[in-house]
Amino acid sequence: MNVPQSIPTTRRFTINDFNELFPDNDACLDWLMEKRYPGARALCSYCGAERLHHRIVSKKAYACDHCGTYVSPMVGTIFEKSSTSLRLWFYAIYLMSATRCGISAKQIQRETGVTYKTAWRIFRQVRTLMSEDIRLEGPTVEMDETYVGGKRRGKQGRPTGGKGGKAIVVGIVERTGKGRVVAMVADDVTRKTLHGIAEERILPESTVYTDDFNAYHGLAAKGYNHRRINHSAGIYVMGDVHTQTIEGFWSLVKRGIGGVYHAVSKKYLQTYLNEYSFRYNRRAANEPMFVSLLDQVVTRAE
Repeated sequence: MNVPQSIPTTRRFTINDFNELFPDNDACLDWLMEKRYPGARALCSYCGAERLHHRIVSKKAYACDHCGTYVSPMVGTIFEKSSTSLRLWFYAIYLMSATRCGISAKQIQRETGVTYKTAWRIFRQVRTLMSEDIRLEGPTVEMDETYVGGKRRGKQGRPTGGKGGKAIVVGIVERTGKGRVVAMVADDVTRKTLHGIAEERILPESTVYTDDFNAYHGLAAKGYNHRRINHSAGIYVMGDVHTQTIEGFWSLVKRGIGGVYHAVSKKYLQTYLNEYSFRYNRRAANEPMFVSLLDQVVTRAE
C-alpha cells in the first residue's frame, strides 16, 4: 500500500536519491567542478584565459587542455586540504540536512565511520555554511529574547546571563513576507543592546511586535510602529498583537538542543542558532534542504 508523503515532491531527497546522484568520489568531484566551472571551462592561471579543462584520474584536479595547468574545484571550499573522502563529506551534509532538529557530531561519527575528531571538524565546517547576515524586510516583525542553558539565579524577573547563568538570545522573525528569522547571542538585554539589534536587522517604518519588557520602550522613537502585548498581566494574544511566531521558533530551538545535543556552551551557541535559523528560513523553499546546503558550498567558495 502506498502511504501519502507529507513532503512535496520538489523538496523530497531520499537516501536512494543521494546514492544515485553521488555513487562515488568521482561523481562528487564532477558535480563540484560543474557547479563552480560550468562546462569544465575555468580561468587558467598560466594561460591567463578561460580554457576547457579535463579530469586527471589520479588527482582531485582538472588540467587545462592547452597547457596542462591544474585547477581543483575543492580549493577555497570547506573540503580544501581534507584527507576525508569527498563522498563522506557529501554524506555528512546530507545527514545534517535531512533532519529538522539537528544531528550531533557523534552521530556523524557513527554513520560515516570516521574518528570523532574528524566528525567534529566536518560538523563545524558544514555549520559555517549556515550562517547568514540578513536584514529582515518586514513589513511586520516580532522581536523577543530568550535564555538558553545554565542555571537560573533567583526566582523573579529575567535571568541575568553571564558566568554560570543562562545565555541571552535575541530573535526577530518576519510575520509577513518571506517569514525569515534571525537569532543572535547577546551580552545583555539593555535598551541600548535591543534597540541596536532592531536598527541593524529591521527596516525603518516596519511594525514591530514585542512583549512589555521595559527595554523595548522607545522603539517608536526609532521610526518603528511599535505594538506591545502585556505578558506581565497574563495576556498573550489580543487580536493581531502577539509574539507567538518567534516563541514558536524558540520552542523549536530548545526542543532541538535539549533532545539532540542536551547542552550547548555559550561559546558555540551562535553556530547552533545559525543552523536552526537556516532550516527555518528554508522551510517553504521549493527544493530539498540538501540541495540548498550544497549550493552554499559553491556560493561561499573563495
